Amino acid sequence: MTPAPSRRLACPACLRPQSACICRWVTPVTQAVEVLILQHPLEVDNPKGSARLLHLSLPHSRLVTGEVFDDLPALLADPPDSAKLNLLLYPETPQNQPPGITPRQLAPGVLDDPARLRLVVLDGTWRKSRKMLYNNPLLLQLPRLALEDVGVSHYLIRKAHRPDQLSTLEATCAALAQLNGGAAPLQPLLAAFDGFVAQQMGYRSLRSTGSL
Repeated sequence: MTPAPSRRLACPACLRPQSACICRWVTPVTQAVEVLILQHPLEVDNPKGSARLLHLSLPHSRLVTGEVFDDLPALLADPPDSAKLNLLLYPETPQNQPPGITPRQLAPGVLDDPARLRLVVLDGTWRKSRKMLYNNPLLLQLPRLALEDVGVSHYLIRKAHRPDQLSTLEATCAALAQLNGGAAPLQPLLAAFDGFVAQQMGYRSLRSTGSL
């Protein structure tokens, strides 16, 4: 009997093969907003994905994988010690909104206390994230946070239709900068992300030459 091929050992933290471990780029940053990352299943094993690095770098974050989240009410529930306002990181799309479902509008001043905010992030391509959104009606009802004045993405390892289409990590950092009043605390993580991108581009170069 031919033995089954052995799987490469995976890092227990980043879940990648140890030869491609990204833990060196994990950069914990201090910020007050809680982050809930809802990851599409097809992104879990994608070596180009940035959500795991983001999660490992944000102490107040949670990463949950799925397409339909039956436990979404519990994920969005308030903790015992404080009330949280859930914000969906997603652009306003009124023309694509299902009839009868409208995102809640934010009252003035509710974003003034970052410690009382929970940012909900969808990790997937635009097509996958739209499917996740419409498969989970509770997400459609959340007030939305749209990004302002985003720069050019450094996410050179994945095809984008526009220069300002950001990775999950970049988009979340941009949102946290808006909510926390500045991007300075997040700069070390963004610099580490550049290193992660360079690492992935190096692997791609080795594959193209047959060296990997």
